[in-house]
Amino acid sequence: MPDRVLITGGAGFIGSHLCARFLDEGCEVICIDNLSTGNLANISRFFSDRRFSFVKYNVTQYLHVDGEVDLILHFASPASPTDYLEMPIQTLKVGSLGTHKALGLAKSKKARFLLASTSEIYGDPLVHPQKESYFGNVNPVGLRGVYDEAKRFAEALVMAYHRNHGIHTHIARIFNTYGPFMRMDDGRVLPNFITQALRGEPLTVYGDGTQTRSFCYIDDLVEGLYRLCQSDYAYPVNIGNPEEITIIDLAREIISRTGSRSEIEFRELPAGDPLVRRPDITVATNLLNWIPAVGRQMGLNRTLEYFEQHIDDVTNN
Repeated sequence: MPDRVLITGGAGFIGSHLCARFLDEGCEVICIDNLSTGNLANISRFFSDRRFSFVKYNVTQYLHVDGEVDLILHFASPASPTDYLEMPIQTLKVGSLGTHKALGLAKSKKARFLLASTSEIYGDPLVHPQKESYFGNVNPVGLRGVYDEAKRFAEALVMAYHRNHGIHTHIARIFNTYGPFMRMDDGRVLPNFITQALRGEPLTVYGDGTQTRSFCYIDDLVEGLYRLCQSDYAYPVNIGNPEEITIIDLAREIISRTGSRSEIEFRELPAGDPLVRRPDITVATNLLNWIPAVGRQMGLNRTLEYFEQHIDDVTNN
């Protein structure tokens, strides 16, 4: 168990849940975030804990931390299409320069390092479900390439540091994740649908809605990441829930669960939007003895409860 953990992007959705998990495990946690997409509200509950510290900082700059660091989790990056399409250069910089700076710190501190990679590595996949051995179908010069290629470069950089400097590294390819503390306006399909349904607005479905996604509840993701950090495995590992659903069925499910009178509004499918997405989690199951434990019904209930409590926060802004 690490004594001192540094989490870049720690004020984001997943990062804040990781802060909570490692504090619960008795660790000292340093959270670094420039708040471009993170939010202090996500971590304010930790401010009274002496083992927690927050530093507002851009990790593409020189990165220095006093004292020992045992584990670095690199989660700094815009993650939703809305964000990375608005911040394309920042996304590329944090995936390249930010990863380089974080790995340099890991090298100097002799710390373990975990990279938050993504299912977007696979692009619009020609293989289904997606295994870690699949190299992907990515358009490097398309609009989404700023995120896809940033993460692909980051994976290559992590492996170079592992091979050349002997750093204990891990790569988690994270599939669609949801739960409390998601930004309601982050532009991804599930928070979009929930927010629209709660407001009685049309649910926007892109394309004909037959494209699929697989949604993993945040507690399951954090458990998988936690186990991966304790392993000696350096190669990419898919962490996600293989239960697949079409976007149109998800829209209908959200309308039903919220009791909303919202209609479904179809719009043109954005260029490069993947038509299928489902992880093969054989590696995670065999290596980490990990499988998702929270079904979509329970996960959506918890997420809806959070959104219902915070919907006015967005409406009044």
